Amino acid sequence: MSNTTIERASQPAELITRQSKTNFYYSFLFLPKLKRQAIETVYAFCRLVDDIVDGDLKVNDAHSELRLWRTEIKECFNGNPTTNLGKSLQEVIQYFPIKQQYFQDLITGMEMDLNKCRYNNFEELENYCYHVAGVIGLMCIEIFGYKENSTKEYAINLGKALQLVNIARDLKEDLTRSRVYLPKDEMLRFGYSEQDLLSSTYNDKFIALMLNHCDRAQGFFQKAQNSLSPNDRKTMFAAEIMGAIYHKVLDKIIAQKYNVFDNRIRLSNLEKAFVSIGAWAKSRYF
Repeated sequence: MSNTTIERASQPAELITRQSKTNFYYSFLFLPKLKRQAIETVYAFCRLVDDIVDGDLKVNDAHSELRLWRTEIKECFNGNPTTNLGKSLQEVIQYFPIKQQYFQDLITGMEMDLNKCRYNNFEELENYCYHVAGVIGLMCIEIFGYKENSTKEYAINLGKALQLVNIARDLKEDLTRSRVYLPKDEMLRFGYSEQDLLSSTYNDKFIALMLNHCDRAQGFFQKAQNSLSPNDRKTMFAAEIMGAIYHKVLDKIIAQKYNVFDNRIRLSNLEKAFVSIGAWAKSRYF
């Protein structure tokens, strides 16, 4: 592994979470200590492999780093991890039944960002969303605890919803990495070209394209809710907080009439705190 990766893997998971200024941080605060430490460790791994892909490494070097993490994950389950983060993950999987396949699927999702920068249709994009976000949901619910099998569908659908919000919010930033996540066939259907996107062309065609994309995100939020059994609602409060924060981001995108070129859509810390408290109370008492 590179010196940078080794250095990151040596940092405390809680520090990585705080430094990333992630929306997830607020949902972690409401968890009991053991679960909070576990989720922070899993998030630290997710953040680290994502940074490998989004950093300054050459493509071949990034692939090599990810292959080393594939091996490290195997060793976590075999009892012989070599990094501090790997050793922390080993402790997590001793307490919580997270499948090794979920970690490996996430790495596959990271590799997609190295191998594929365009998506022909939503079927391809949905597969990507599953690998980079749906599997994180599946990891999380093993820590949160659940009774009903349908909660797995909740986790997958919520993960896809969050990723679709990320795609809308980060459209301009992703272009700097030559990544276009809006499906080609939908761009063609709405008459909005990739050159329009590169030129930050904001017009009625773009609004229609983004309306379609954001409606789809709304649909996955609804699918998630439809999959969540009342029996598991209380244990999913951290996931519900995540969903509420991202739904608020989506609301802001819509309120800005989808103009993500001129507006960096984000929530203030105070907004995140209010949304988090509201979602926590709703999951506990309603």
